[in-house]
Amino acid sequence: MMMNNSHTQSITLGMGCYWSPDALFGQLPGITSTRVGFAGGTTDNPNTRQTGDHTEMVEIEFDPEIISLESILNVFWSSHNPVNINNYRDRLYQSLILFRDPAQQHVIQEVMKSREEQGNGRPDTEVAPYAGFYPAEDRNQKFYLRRFPDAMDKLKALFATENELMGSTLAARLNGLAKGHTNLEKIIDEIRTWPISSEEQEAVIQLIKGIKW
Repeated sequence: MMMNNSHTQSITLGMGCYWSPDALFGQLPGITSTRVGFAGGTTDNPNTRQTGDHTEMVEIEFDPEIISLESILNVFWSSHNPVNINNYRDRLYQSLILFRDPAQQHVIQEVMKSREEQGNGRPDTEVAPYAGFYPAEDRNQKFYLRRFPDAMDKLKALFATENELMGSTLAARLNGLAKGHTNLEKIIDEIRTWPISSEEQEAVIQLIKGIKW
């Protein structure tokens, strides 16, 4: 269940350990998928044991007709302390935004300016062009959802592969639920707006209602 359309955009954000941002953004309507990994550095093929000069980040795909980049950025800056710690494990935890194009860069600069004018100060966030993303290992994707075996077992019935499950909008929402950022009623209400048949909507709703959390 992935609510994609041709108008989706992507943004990559670093704000500390990537597990929590994955759940925080994944529960928001308009976010179509999330994944965690490493970006922003130059080291080839980083992983959890050898991150090199990369930062832990969450890569977000979103529908700008439902949620604006401005709204995402305000959640970003309101949800962490954007002070970069020099040389902490070679940039592992940094306040960092990787933009895809000049339009996104402009929005980022305008939101930073607006927050500064509102008295929030200019965040110590590095802003740089996107140059690639290395997904983290499977065990780190949808970390909080994975802590509920019954949820994982039931959800696998809806998807051909675990990769499809982990990249789905449904998994993003339920990961947010598992972390406590949303509730089942909100997710059910949203599912009833998804562009799938009413029969498919109800099948998904009944399945997730049966999950033992």
